[in-house]
Parts: sequence; C-alpha cells; structure tokens
Amino acid sequence: MGKPELRLGIDPELLAQAERLGLSVAGMSETALRLHLQKVDPKGAEERARRWAEDNAEAIKAYNDRIERNGPFGDDLRTW
Repeated sequence: MGKPELRLGIDPELLAQAERLGLSVAGMSETALRLHLQKVDPKGAEERARRWAEDNAEAIKAYNDRIERNGPFGDDLRTW
C-alpha cells in the first residue's frame, strides 16, 4: 500500500521566485514558502506586495469608502 498523493495549489509566482533563488519547496505549504521568501528575498516580497496593492486599488478604495460611510461591520451592536 503506497502513500496517497496530495496535490496542493501554490501561487506560480512564488514557485518561480523560489526556483530563481534555487530553493527547494518540497514539503512546504504556500504560507511557509511565502514567509521563507520574505526572509531570503525581501525585495521580491515587497515587489509582490506593491503589485498586489496596485492590482486591488479599486477594491481597497471601495472598501475604505464603505467603512467611512457606514462604519465597521457590527459597530452599531458594540456596547463598549
């Protein structure tokens, strides 16, 4: 009886960065890989974060506008 195969999806950009750096990703989750890459290649992590913020700027602005108009979710229920 062999080991069952488990397929996990990992962001291809993270895999490409790890490959460029010559890192083995065997046994790593996407979260662990992301944290490791932040340590060994902080400029790459900053660039990914900058691109993410740029790609999601419209949604971030809409969210911030909604919070400004309505306050945080459940704010009217808070007793403190």
